[in-house]
Amino acid sequence: MGIPTPTTETSSLYEELLARDRRKKFRRRRLFVSLAAAVVVVGLAVTGVVAYGYFSIENGIRRSDILAGQVPPLNGDQNILIMGLDSRLDENGKALPAEAYDALHAGGADVGGYNANVLMLLHLPADGSKATVISIPRDDYVDLVGSPDGVSQGKIKQAYGYALDAAMTRLTTAGGMDESQIYQAARDAGRKAEIDTVSQFLGGVQINHFIEVTMAAFLGVAKAVAPITVCLNEATQDTYSGADFKAGIQQIDAAQAVAFVRQRRDTSNPDLELTDLDRARRQQAFIVSVAHQLQNKGTFTDLGKLQGILDSAKSNIAVDSGLNLLTLAQQAKSLTGGNMSFTTLPITGFGTSPEGESINTVDVDQVRSTVKRLLTPPAPAKSPAANATSPEKQTTNTVPAPSEPSDSTQAGPAASSPASTPSAHADNHYDDWTGALQGGAVPCVR
Repeated sequence: MGIPTPTTETSSLYEELLARDRRKKFRRRRLFVSLAAAVVVVGLAVTGVVAYGYFSIENGIRRSDILAGQVPPLNGDQNILIMGLDSRLDENGKALPAEAYDALHAGGADVGGYNANVLMLLHLPADGSKATVISIPRDDYVDLVGSPDGVSQGKIKQAYGYALDAAMTRLTTAGGMDESQIYQAARDAGRKAEIDTVSQFLGGVQINHFIEVTMAAFLGVAKAVAPITVCLNEATQDTYSGADFKAGIQQIDAAQAVAFVRQRRDTSNPDLELTDLDRARRQQAFIVSVAHQLQNKGTFTDLGKLQGILDSAKSNIAVDSGLNLLTLAQQAKSLTGGNMSFTTLPITGFGTSPEGESINTVDVDQVRSTVKRLLTPPAPAKSPAANATSPEKQTTNTVPAPSEPSDSTQAGPAASSPASTPSAHADNHYDDWTGALQGGAVPCVR
């Protein structure tokens, strides 16, 4: 695929990532998008059954026909692509309220663009077995389907923006449409290019539906569900993001949630080296924590919180015309019980594109092999012993979860040391970003 090789062959992957992060001290605004997308999806999934009848969630959500006519999968499984855009506008291209820009500290309406800075594939098996969320690093250097805007290769996140730009130019020149129609048609072109590029990169995986949000959703959702319980392996501070957290279980408000998902460095402890991939793991942990909280804090019957979640999402979300949100809610409700896991696709290193941009290099065969394994796991062996004491059952059903503090407690006891074997996570602690993060309890992360 002509992917550039890493610029520093002798450096380890971790060292290269640290170096790249240090060169980007002020790149902060894109953080909210991934959390907004995933938290909104979780919120819709776990609250949809109740909220559908009370609040008519269909009203106000933009629909797109780009996946119309697609043949449903024979096995009934669903693959939903979650896209979060680096945009400071709502789904109608309108500016956000001034207080939203102040709270996000991410610039004004003229900052940002239409890169798909979060890409998560949510796989929902028809039989109700464990759902899988595959995080696709946004800087993976890939072939862009259709060469949007004349660009054949680029970061996977850029397919959306290139296609939107080309469509805006073409439709404006052709005439016959007003500005609003041109804008929405161009958005559809961006969505189609991004979906096709992701599908090809993953090995031809069929994407049945999409959910797209802009960054305004995160703060509103965080306010609606706060206080939020999180857990950290170490105490940490960061002057850039404003993070100031103790070790262990603690409850945070919406403003602290913003700092929690933004932090990718520690400015107080030189021995604690955080990276962008650690931050991605934080985001996954945050989503799991919110899902766990919605299940256990009575949110299903708290109409005020339900209304807040949905109001935060409506003007900042778009979905395909074939996605039935009620059906999704019914199918995905089990996610709050821990019936899901998060995995980030592997990269091989870091490099520089011909345009001089920092990129992730990838082994496409490795990526596709990983996706195939995640979406079609082998059937477990059947035996009396396995039914009683299999490692999977021990991990998902019998692992003690960190206990949550009461609503009046701001910090719990210090977290125990991370598990010595990262893949085991026997105490629900994760000491790096590799492997699968399991749902069902508040995870402790870096």
